[in-house]
Amino acid sequence: MRIRLAEMNTGPVLAGAVNGRALLTRLLDATADEPREPEPLLLDFGDIDVATASFLRESLLTFRDVVRHRRSNFYPVVANAPKAVLEELAEVLEPRGDVMMTCKIHGDDSVADAELIGQLDPKQKLTFELVREHGETDARELMRDYGEREQLKHPTAWNNRLASLAGLGLIVELSEGRSKRYRRLFGEQ
Repeated sequence: MRIRLAEMNTGPVLAGAVNGRALLTRLLDATADEPREPEPLLLDFGDIDVATASFLRESLLTFRDVVRHRRSNFYPVVANAPKAVLEELAEVLEPRGDVMMTCKIHGDDSVADAELIGQLDPKQKLTFELVREHGETDARELMRDYGEREQLKHPTAWNNRLASLAGLGLIVELSEGRSKRYRRLFGEQ
């Protein structure tokens, strides 16, 4: 799903906490119907020039947190954001130790240049990179392949890291009965 933020606002400048909360309401309304399968939710910043920290905090980050806490099949991604918006977003994310996925959308709706903005702790970053490398995995596989190297004795640490990354919307969580598998958000990430 793709939501063009320029169509939900009155201009190319997104500013202020009050306006951020108004966008949050519109985003929640637009995503009230859940998809059957997990999918990226592309929050398209095309035609947006600037977004302030207060606006991003009250809209984008709150929306991501609400959607991920309700264990939605939507995985919010910042798309087509100009440099000024990415810089402001980084200023909000990094002090919080937070991170979001960003990408570009081409004219044919294909996604490219998927990358993280913000800062993951080293253990989460390693886990994220391993999921990227494997495409799809679970805690048992990571334990089997990397547990000794990471000096781990139980898959619980991997479970916690994977669940945390899914909670941030960086990887997709797939339930298989009582067990869970995790995969990249985008196929060729």
